[in-house]
Amino acid sequence: MSKAALVMGSDSDFDALVPCIKTLKKFGVEVDVRVISAHRSPELAHEFAEKAEENGYGVIIAAAGKAAHLAGVLAAFTTLPVIGIPVKSSLMDGLDSLLSVVQMPSGIPVATVAVNGAENAAILAAQIFASTDPSVKAKLKEHKQAMRAAIIEKDKMIAERAREI
Repeated sequence: MSKAALVMGSDSDFDALVPCIKTLKKFGVEVDVRVISAHRSPELAHEFAEKAEENGYGVIIAAAGKAAHLAGVLAAFTTLPVIGIPVKSSLMDGLDSLLSVVQMPSGIPVATVAVNGAENAAILAAQIFASTDPSVKAKLKEHKQAMRAAIIEKDKMIAERAREI
Protein backbone atom coordinates (compact mmCIF):
# COMPACT_ATOMS: atom_id res chain seq x y z
CA MET A 1 0.00 0.00 0.00
CA SER A 2 1.15 3.53 -0.76
CA LYS A 3 1.86 5.69 2.27
CA ALA A 4 2.26 9.47 2.50
CA ALA A 5 3.25 11.74 5.33
CA LEU A 6 1.35 15.01 5.67
CA VAL A 7 3.36 17.32 7.88
CA MET A 8 2.11 20.73 8.93
CA GLY A 9 4.07 23.48 10.63
CA SER A 10 1.26 24.36 13.03
CA ASP A 11 -1.99 22.80 14.16
CA SER A 12 -3.73 25.96 12.90
CA ASP A 13 -3.04 24.64 9.36
CA PHE A 14 -5.17 21.52 9.90
CA ASP A 15 -8.48 22.80 8.49
CA ALA A 16 -6.80 23.88 5.25
CA LEU A 17 -5.37 20.37 4.89
CA VAL A 18 -8.53 18.31 5.39
CA PRO A 19 -9.08 18.12 1.58
CA CYS A 20 -5.62 16.57 1.25
CA ILE A 21 -6.37 13.91 3.84
CA LYS A 22 -9.76 13.08 2.30
CA THR A 23 -8.36 12.94 -1.24
CA LEU A 24 -5.42 10.71 -0.29
CA LYS A 25 -7.81 8.31 1.45
CA LYS A 26 -10.14 8.37 -1.58
CA PHE A 27 -7.25 7.11 -3.72
CA GLY A 28 -6.39 4.39 -1.19
CA VAL A 29 -3.21 6.09 0.02
CA GLU A 30 -2.44 5.64 3.70
CA VAL A 31 -1.70 8.99 5.33
CA ASP A 32 -0.05 9.89 8.60
CA VAL A 33 -0.59 13.45 9.76
CA ARG A 34 1.97 15.23 11.93
CA VAL A 35 2.75 18.69 13.33
CA ILE A 36 6.48 19.46 13.08
CA SER A 37 7.82 22.98 12.92
CA ALA A 38 10.88 23.87 10.86
CA HIS A 39 11.58 26.69 13.30
CA ARG A 40 10.30 25.53 16.69
CA SER A 41 11.38 21.87 16.41
CA PRO A 42 14.05 21.71 13.69
CA GLU A 43 15.67 18.62 15.19
CA LEU A 44 12.34 16.76 14.89
CA ALA A 45 12.00 17.87 11.26
CA HIS A 46 15.51 16.60 10.55
CA GLU A 47 14.89 13.25 12.27
CA PHE A 48 11.48 12.77 10.65
CA ALA A 49 12.76 13.43 7.11
CA GLU A 50 15.88 11.35 7.56
CA LYS A 51 13.81 8.32 8.68
CA ALA A 52 10.79 8.86 6.40
CA GLU A 53 11.71 6.26 3.79
CA GLU A 54 12.71 3.76 6.48
CA ASN A 55 9.28 4.36 8.05
CA GLY A 56 7.54 3.37 4.82
CA TYR A 57 6.66 6.73 3.30
CA GLY A 58 6.85 7.21 -0.44
CA VAL A 59 6.00 10.92 -0.49
CA ILE A 60 6.11 13.75 2.03
CA ILE A 61 3.56 16.55 1.78
CA ALA A 62 4.57 19.58 3.83
CA ALA A 63 2.26 22.49 4.58
CA ALA A 64 3.20 25.75 6.25
CA GLY A 65 2.32 29.41 6.23
CA LYS A 66 4.24 32.68 6.53
CA ALA A 67 7.97 31.86 6.37
CA ALA A 68 6.95 28.33 5.24
CA HIS A 69 10.36 26.68 5.36
CA LEU A 70 9.06 23.25 6.38
CA ALA A 71 8.98 21.65 2.92
CA GLY A 72 12.51 22.80 2.14
CA VAL A 73 13.89 21.65 5.47
CA LEU A 74 12.33 18.21 5.02
CA ALA A 75 13.57 18.00 1.41
CA ALA A 76 17.11 18.74 2.59
CA PHE A 77 17.17 15.52 4.64
CA THR A 78 15.47 13.00 2.33
CA THR A 79 15.57 11.66 -1.20
CA LEU A 80 11.79 11.20 -1.22
CA PRO A 81 9.64 13.54 -3.30
CA VAL A 82 8.41 16.47 -1.21
CA ILE A 83 5.28 18.38 -2.16
CA GLY A 84 4.82 21.80 -0.57
CA ILE A 85 1.48 23.37 0.24
CA PRO A 86 1.79 27.09 0.97
CA VAL A 87 -0.89 27.90 3.55
CA LYS A 88 -2.71 31.20 3.36
CA SER A 89 -1.80 33.32 6.34
CA SER A 90 -3.06 36.64 7.56
CA LEU A 91 -0.14 38.28 5.78
CA MET A 92 -0.09 38.91 2.04
CA ASP A 93 -2.91 36.41 1.30
CA GLY A 94 -0.40 33.55 1.26
CA LEU A 95 1.98 35.08 -1.27
CA ASP A 96 4.67 35.08 1.42
CA SER A 97 4.07 31.35 1.97
CA LEU A 98 4.06 30.59 -1.75
CA LEU A 99 7.37 32.31 -2.34
CA SER A 100 8.93 30.63 0.69
CA VAL A 101 7.97 27.17 -0.59
CA VAL A 102 8.62 27.59 -4.30
CA GLN A 103 11.97 29.46 -4.22
CA MET A 104 14.21 26.53 -3.35
CA PRO A 105 17.94 26.50 -4.05
CA SER A 106 19.36 24.27 -6.75
CA GLY A 107 19.59 20.67 -5.64
CA ILE A 108 16.73 20.77 -3.11
CA PRO A 109 13.53 20.63 -5.19
CA VAL A 110 10.08 20.92 -3.69
CA ALA A 111 7.07 20.40 -5.93
CA THR A 112 4.73 23.25 -5.01
CA VAL A 113 0.99 23.55 -5.43
CA ALA A 114 -1.18 26.66 -5.15
CA VAL A 115 -1.82 28.48 -1.90
CA ASN A 116 -4.17 26.21 0.09
CA GLY A 117 -3.89 23.70 -2.77
CA ALA A 118 -4.33 20.69 -0.50
CA GLU A 119 -6.43 18.64 -2.92
CA ASN A 120 -3.91 19.10 -5.75
CA ALA A 121 -1.09 18.08 -3.42
CA ALA A 122 -2.92 14.82 -2.73
CA ILE A 123 -3.58 14.23 -6.43
CA LEU A 124 0.08 14.87 -7.25
CA ALA A 125 1.11 12.40 -4.53
CA ALA A 126 -1.35 9.86 -5.94
CA GLN A 127 0.14 10.35 -9.42
CA ILE A 128 3.59 9.62 -7.99
CA PHE A 129 2.28 6.45 -6.31
CA ALA A 130 0.38 5.45 -9.48
CA SER A 131 3.66 4.80 -11.27
CA THR A 132 4.11 1.69 -9.09
CA ASP A 133 0.68 1.05 -7.51
CA PRO A 134 -1.98 -0.19 -9.98
CA SER A 135 -4.87 0.35 -7.55
CA VAL A 136 -4.00 4.03 -7.11
CA LYS A 137 -3.61 4.35 -10.89
CA ALA A 138 -7.08 2.87 -11.46
CA LYS A 139 -8.65 5.25 -8.93
CA LEU A 140 -6.92 8.21 -10.58
CA LYS A 141 -8.30 7.19 -13.97
CA GLU A 142 -11.80 6.96 -12.47
CA HIS A 143 -11.35 10.40 -10.90
CA LYS A 144 -10.32 11.97 -14.21
CA GLN A 145 -13.22 10.28 -16.02
CA ALA A 146 -15.65 11.64 -13.41
CA MET A 147 -14.24 15.17 -13.85
CA ARG A 148 -14.63 14.83 -17.62
CA ALA A 149 -18.24 13.65 -17.27
CA ALA A 150 -19.03 16.56 -14.95
CA ILE A 151 -17.67 19.07 -17.48
CA ILE A 152 -19.70 17.52 -20.31
CA GLU A 153 -22.83 17.82 -18.17
CA LYS A 154 -22.06 21.45 -17.25
CA ASP A 155 -21.42 22.23 -20.93
CA LYS A 156 -24.89 20.91 -21.81
CA MET A 157 -26.50 22.94 -19.00
CA ILE A 158 -24.79 26.16 -20.04
CA ALA A 159 -25.69 25.65 -23.71
CA GLU A 160 -29.33 25.17 -22.69
CA ARG A 161 -29.30 28.27 -20.47
CA ALA A 162 -27.80 30.30 -23.29
CA ARG A 163 -30.53 29.18 -25.70
CA GLU A 164 -33.15 30.37 -23.20
CA ILE A 165 -31.82 33.92 -23.15
